[in-house]
Parts: sequence; structure tokens; C-alpha cells
Amino acid sequence: MKIIDTHQHFWKYDPVNYSWINDEMQVIRKDFLLGDLAVVVNEHKLQGTVAVQADQTEAETDWLLQLAAKNDFIKGVVGWVDLRSSNIEERLQHYQQFSKLKGFRHVLQGEEPSFMLQQDFINGISKLQQYNFTYDILIFPKHLTASLELVQQFPEQKFVIDHVAKPYIKDGKIDEWKTGMQQLAKQSNVYCKISGMVTEADWKNWTADDLRPCIDVVVESFGIDRIMYGSDWPVCLVASSYKRWLQTVKDYFSSYSTEDQEKVFSSNAIKFYKL
Repeated sequence: MKIIDTHQHFWKYDPVNYSWINDEMQVIRKDFLLGDLAVVVNEHKLQGTVAVQADQTEAETDWLLQLAAKNDFIKGVVGWVDLRSSNIEERLQHYQQFSKLKGFRHVLQGEEPSFMLQQDFINGISKLQQYNFTYDILIFPKHLTASLELVQQFPEQKFVIDHVAKPYIKDGKIDEWKTGMQQLAKQSNVYCKISGMVTEADWKNWTADDLRPCIDVVVESFGIDRIMYGSDWPVCLVASSYKRWLQTVKDYFSSYSTEDQEKVFSSNAIKFYKL
């Protein structure tokens, strides 16, 4: 089976830019570069990956594109651009020349929900479709209502929810999250990444059974054609080895047909990001 990991990061660790990496996350307080990913790609026979922004600068976007240009296993890049900028069209025109740049993301989880409904942000989102760029939505459950309001304004724009919108797995509080996800899933232009879940569970004691209720909600709501596998490597390493997370998702879908497994692990991603 072909596997494309739709969500991984690179960084040159710097305590200021990556201040969110706290003391408990010691294991990822270091550089994660091409050589580190190559080990993962080879060990798990991945067909390729999508490198996603972690730092909100165009400098990082340019760096990710340089890495992708030299390495065939990076099939696409989700970068950052200031969507609120008055010269957003000029920036999008500039980035259109890079065939591996597939879309953009802002760390919305670090903003108030109202941030994504500001006129200047909405203006930026409104320009993406004409340049064939996707948008990754990184949020917490409290942002789900605003996210729905955002995506409903752009029925032709392709969106994907990162990390299943980070449900409170550790606390077992998923009812409000479930309702929000079901509403979002009714929008046919919205996809969802099954990624980043282990870091919302009990890092040291999670089991596949802790994650199953949330994966059930996502699969039932979005259907097999709008979900895709991602690892959130190296962030996932604070709670799981790459191998264990990949195996957990494989086990969940093991009773599905070969065709459906292909969709989750590669073909939906190829379609969404035009890889």
C-alpha cells in the first residue's frame, strides 16, 4: 500500500521561534532536518510527505520550498503567507511559480476564534482559489463555530482540518467537538487529516481505544473520500514513536477494502493537494 504522510514539519530549533516546545517536550527540542525525515521515509517505505509550516514567516516557506526542490520525497509544501496583507495577491502570484507549493496555513489555534472572521483575513482566503491553493485549518474545538462560518463563505475553496481539530481526548470531553465536526463535515469542500491525535491524549498512557471514538466521528462524518493520514512528525514523538502511530491508523482501517485504505493513505491526499 502506498503511504503519503500529509503532515510533517522541519525546523532548526530556536527557543524563541519555537517557544511552544515546553520542558515536557524535551524530546523535540532539537533540529529536525532532511536527514531525520529520510530515516522515517525509508523505514516505513513512505511514498512521500507534505511539509507543513511551523513558523509564521515567508522565510520558512521559502526554506521548505528549497528543501522540496532538492528532495523528491517531499511531494508538497503548505506554507505561510500573511493573508491579511494588503498586497496578498502579489504574494500569491509570486508563490504560484513553485509547483510544490500546494497551500497555506496560519496557526489559528493561537488566535481568538474571531481572528478568522476579520475582513482582511477573509479577503486573503477569498484569493486562494484562483491560484489553486488549498487552506489547512489548525484549530482547537473552541474555533469550530467560527471555522464553519468561514468555510461556508467559500464553497469552492478546498479546506482541510488539521489534527481532527484537537479534541480533548485526555479528558474524554468530545461531545461539543463532535457536534462541531459533524457540522463542518456537511461542507463538501472540507477534508480532515487523521493526525496529531496522540498529543491530545495522555502522552504516557494512551491506547488505540482512547482514540477510536474520535476517529469514528471523523470517518462517519467526512466519509472515506475526504480523510487522509498524517503523522505530525516530529511533534508526535512527545507521545508516540512514528511506527506506533502509523500502526494505530493502519489497524483502525485494517477491515476496510484495499481501495478504501488506499484513499486514506494516499489517493485522497493526491487529489486534495494535487501531488
